Amino acid sequence: MSVWYNLLSLLPFEWSEHQFMKQALLAVILIAPLFGLIGTMVVNNKMAFFSDSLGHSALTGIALGVIVGLRDPLLSMLAFGLLMALALSFLKRTSNVSTDTLIAVLSSTAMALGIVILSRGGGFAKYSSYLIGDILSITTEGIVALALVFGLVLVYWYFMFNNLLLVSINPTMARSRGVSVTLTESLFMILVAVLVTISIQWVGILIINALLILPAATARNLARNMRSYHLMSVTVSLVAGIAGLLISYYWETAAGATIVLCNTVLFLISWLISLSNFSFLNS
Repeated sequence: MSVWYNLLSLLPFEWSEHQFMKQALLAVILIAPLFGLIGTMVVNNKMAFFSDSLGHSALTGIALGVIVGLRDPLLSMLAFGLLMALALSFLKRTSNVSTDTLIAVLSSTAMALGIVILSRGGGFAKYSSYLIGDILSITTEGIVALALVFGLVLVYWYFMFNNLLLVSINPTMARSRGVSVTLTESLFMILVAVLVTISIQWVGILIINALLILPAATARNLARNMRSYHLMSVTVSLVAGIAGLLISYYWETAAGATIVLCNTVLFLISWLISLSNFSFLNS
């Protein structure tokens, strides 16, 4: 960490003088590629609603932490997020109800339960910071947690990417080739749950899903193959993350929301480029 701080201190910018900005920038560099990478498969598997529901259910995880007396609700949020992922995976296999309906039921129930518990006695206000997050408040321990998740995602991607891609394209074909669709989908849901839960206190419940979806959606407008799709998504996420963080410093705005807006600008640019390409090919 000291090497990172010393390197940034050499930059001739005002923001580089502050330790909280150095830590926030390192956090963005760790977390943005994860959102870009995981987001590609979230989009491919049409799981945008699922990742959004995980963010909303974090309120119940916080509430459970309060009930058992935890000073830091991260563990309870993580446990409840994993429970949500496993519950959805089970219900998806055993219920005739559509997946989006199941997600809506679980998400709305979990969020309502969390709000009811946290609002007892008028105490919800002190937990409202989780709604918008604050990456500028990240600590060294938080950065270590992100680094561990970063390593976990890379290991998962190395061993499971081919199976996950095949399942997202054609589950029947995946089964015929000996791929366990249930295990592959469940592990991916757990991975998304871990990433969302770990990041939510710095990103915010209200906007975390946008950071997963927008980079992948932007890359999908421009990519011509799977390799470029992933590379563009990670690049877009990094560029928007760093730009949004620096803009939020000078504009004195919420970092997470500013990063989302930067992602939106890049998405609109990619959409215009894809639209012009489509018009050119059909002219």
